[in-house]
Amino acid sequence: MERRILVINPNRDRACTAGIAAAVAPFARPGHARFDTIALEEGPPAIASWRDWFSVALPLCAAVQAEAADAYVIACVSDPGIDAVREVTDRPVLGPFRAAVLAAMARADRFGVIAFVEASKARQRRVLLSLGVEGRMAGTEALNLPMTALTDPEAPRAALVRAGRRLVEAGSGAVVLGCAGMAGHQTFLEKELGVPVIEPCAAAAAQALLAIA
Repeated sequence: MERRILVINPNRDRACTAGIAAAVAPFARPGHARFDTIALEEGPPAIASWRDWFSVALPLCAAVQAEAADAYVIACVSDPGIDAVREVTDRPVLGPFRAAVLAAMARADRFGVIAFVEASKARQRRVLLSLGVEGRMAGTEALNLPMTALTDPEAPRAALVRAGRRLVEAGSGAVVLGCAGMAGHQTFLEKELGVPVIEPCAAAAAQALLAIA
């Protein structure tokens, strides 16, 4: 029986949702598991502030209760609403940042994070503290670009390279893309930096497959 993994973008940006769908598509296993990607239509344009982060918890719970699936991925790289959603379903609920950090530590002793905005750093630090791995992070760099720029095929690439190089110079043996809007730049940036670049939605997709195995 084919299992369904529902990937929910908690913002309403269509280009971001398309990028997430493309990132998880290679992990589909016809006849075994499929990935359906949706956006939270009542969500903010991006998860840029704590207010955005908290605002999506209840809508995410409602979306999960309305959409039956064998596993859920909350496709924002500050992992909003994870604990709340786990209260309304007995299915696995995965956060991309948690998944990406685990993938990065499997590849290198220390990792760096390219954050969406400065405010993202505090939310991601909270996740690192909960995992007990804050000491493994060599550094974090915020791009401070709008979502529309991140999802453009070319616009953010110079900024991504600059941020990534600073992280490598700081000792990062792997780099985590700290926003789902960066998904389309993973291959390019990995070639530029010469270290593994972890795309969090892909990392969460891989974990989801293991969770339903």
